[in-house]
Amino acid sequence: MSLVLDAVTLTYPDGEGRLTALDAVSLDVPAGTLTAVVGPSGSGKSSLLAVAATLVTPDEGRVVVAGKDTGSLTPAAKAELRRERIGIVFQQPNLLPSLSAAEQLQVMAHLSGRPPKAVRGRALDLLDAVGLADQAHRRPHQLSGGQRQRVNIARALMNEPSVLLVDEPTSALDHERGAAVMDLLATLTAERGTATVLVTHDRTHLARTDRTVTVQDGRLTDSVPV
Repeated sequence: MSLVLDAVTLTYPDGEGRLTALDAVSLDVPAGTLTAVVGPSGSGKSSLLAVAATLVTPDEGRVVVAGKDTGSLTPAAKAELRRERIGIVFQQPNLLPSLSAAEQLQVMAHLSGRPPKAVRGRALDLLDAVGLADQAHRRPHQLSGGQRQRVNIARALMNEPSVLLVDEPTSALDHERGAAVMDLLATLTAERGTATVLVTHDRTHLARTDRTVTVQDGRLTDSVPV
């Protein structure tokens, strides 16, 4: 299922007035496609991602996740939707230092009420999918930066989300590792049918996406197939 932002406007208090972070933004991300969102710092990219993740409620417009209009949901219902339908890959992996790679994923299932042992097989399958089958027992300090980011991606997929939101996944990686992570995201998006949105400053790897949109002063100023 897709992710839809329909005429979304978001403002923040700014002195005696309001600052417009998103200005009537509309974006449709079909299942199985990867859309990159680019633009300068302060353009509204992070705000777009926060709204799509239901972490911030827009002033106007609709956010539809996997067919569900989130506008009428309570905070508790939004939290449940994030657990069950939205995977978020943060810029920094923020892995728990005392847990192995497999346990990082098992914790996600535990938060959704499933016993960690019951989902160990899925955790191992996902680590295999991101090329880390032989690293499942290693803790974060034993992994490279690229490997930690792959664990981060696998963790976001643990609860089989419909929507995958990715924040600057290559910012701390060199070109080769960044390219590998982008290839991985494109492959997993197609294989697992997620509607994936990737926020990035790095235009180097945009050829690996299905679509690129540019945010400028809170507006989508263009949409360019890559």
